[in-house]
Amino acid sequence: MATAPSTFLLFLLAVGPWTPTGCLAGTFGFDFHHRFSDRVRQWAESGNWVEGHGSPLQWPKEGTVEYYAALVDHDRVHRGRSLAGADSPLTFLLGNETIRVRTLGFLHYAEVSVGTPSTSFFVALDTGSDLFWLPCDCKSCAPTSSKNYGLGVDSNFSIYSPSSSSTSKTIPCSSVYCELQSQCPAGDSQCPYNVRYLSENTSTTGVLVQDVLHLRTDDSHNKTVEAQVVLGCGQTQTGHFLDSAAPNGLFGLGMTAISVPSILSKAGITSNSFSMCFGRDGIGRIRFGDQGSSDQAETPLYTNARHPTYIVTVNGIRIGSVMLTGVLRALVDSGTSFTYLTDPVYSLIARSFNSDVQDVRVSIPDLPFEYCYVLRPNESKVPSIGLIMEGGSEFLVHRPVILVSNGVNAYYCLAITKSNDYNIIGQNFMTGLRIVFNRDKLVLGWKEFNCYDQETSTLTVKPGSPGAPPTIAVAPSGLDQEATVNRDKTRGMGPSLSSTHSLNTHLFRWILPLLSLLCMAIL
Repeated sequence: MATAPSTFLLFLLAVGPWTPTGCLAGTFGFDFHHRFSDRVRQWAESGNWVEGHGSPLQWPKEGTVEYYAALVDHDRVHRGRSLAGADSPLTFLLGNETIRVRTLGFLHYAEVSVGTPSTSFFVALDTGSDLFWLPCDCKSCAPTSSKNYGLGVDSNFSIYSPSSSSTSKTIPCSSVYCELQSQCPAGDSQCPYNVRYLSENTSTTGVLVQDVLHLRTDDSHNKTVEAQVVLGCGQTQTGHFLDSAAPNGLFGLGMTAISVPSILSKAGITSNSFSMCFGRDGIGRIRFGDQGSSDQAETPLYTNARHPTYIVTVNGIRIGSVMLTGVLRALVDSGTSFTYLTDPVYSLIARSFNSDVQDVRVSIPDLPFEYCYVLRPNESKVPSIGLIMEGGSEFLVHRPVILVSNGVNAYYCLAITKSNDYNIIGQNFMTGLRIVFNRDKLVLGWKEFNCYDQETSTLTVKPGSPGAPPTIAVAPSGLDQEATVNRDKTRGMGPSLSSTHSLNTHLFRWILPLLSLLCMAIL
């Protein structure tokens, strides 16, 4: 991680009048849910979440302009940071599910338990940044009342304090984890940190500490596992961290040594790999220590010594039967709702897609997508899209388009957005797949997958037929992004283009009405 790494913060705008249409040790995982998925919306409405002064929470339905504008607004604004047994899967002590909440600045949240005695925190999950930090001994932190974020339940977020945890230890300036040693008066002083984010005036500042992250085996034994991790005691937050973005902390999933996945691997708790499964229904899971299966497709991960990230090389892009050849590098970011490409790649793909579509092209206000078309039920045909990765495997995109309606007509749009800076393979391209980030072998793996299936990390299963995507893909689940700024390697590189155990749930103590419905829906 750079001395002051920048990450991107994502926020919402409601727009438009449109209406709906083998491993070293164990593995552990938890579920995540799309904040705008039908299931989460049902939980919210049934749980009587409210915004403001008791008015019903307006949950944008999938397929509306409000839905996609909200997701892309997140992308745009934020883009810019004793051990278990050998085969025992692990999960968070408080449960393996996560939930995505519209009124908070990020999409993915999980409840984690830290310290002794243990204290729970509702943290945002982020593959684009590294540090796990919590609001702590606050000088300037976000409000703690959940009602400040339109959650409608009377509960308070926790504040971490090292002095209240008997297992907390200071991280000295002499530690390998300390990047601001130049600001230390002596080597035995406590290490400070300062992470600046690309969103204006947004940062977190504090000191590094070590404490226990409480886990448990994800099996019938439910054995408690205590992992020593490094985290930031976030004493001063600025900018968007004071209102809607990660008010109760951020859980980094990046590649540097300070990230939780890296620490778990170094300690022998899990292998140096994890997977994320993106369900078509907006529900998924993440599993640490998962190396995938022998039948998954793979491509090398490209990293740089200064700030390693999940970057792959794309050797070509197939649009229908047309092959665009060349080389580009792109960041694979599960925290980005849609896919972003720079010119000339974006224009070449869009023009090729447009030439293959027979429907009338239209312009839709408030949507960031340039190539939208009138939908003809049972007649419209959308060309399939596949990325030809380094190594020759095709990364088939199951949802290259999104559907929207204005209440009179239905439309579909190519769900790729032009970027001025970076090539990013976003979550909409990952829907229906299990993506494996194997940091040990430096490969990215993928496979068509049902996130509810049970599969061990070494089980050989019959390969599924890649098939062709549906004529019109349903709307993508969408994740938002908290991404580091050190992504120059994804910028216009090369010549231009011519699972595991079943899901289980835990009731978050402060959203009990919602997750009670979740349990009934899944179990």
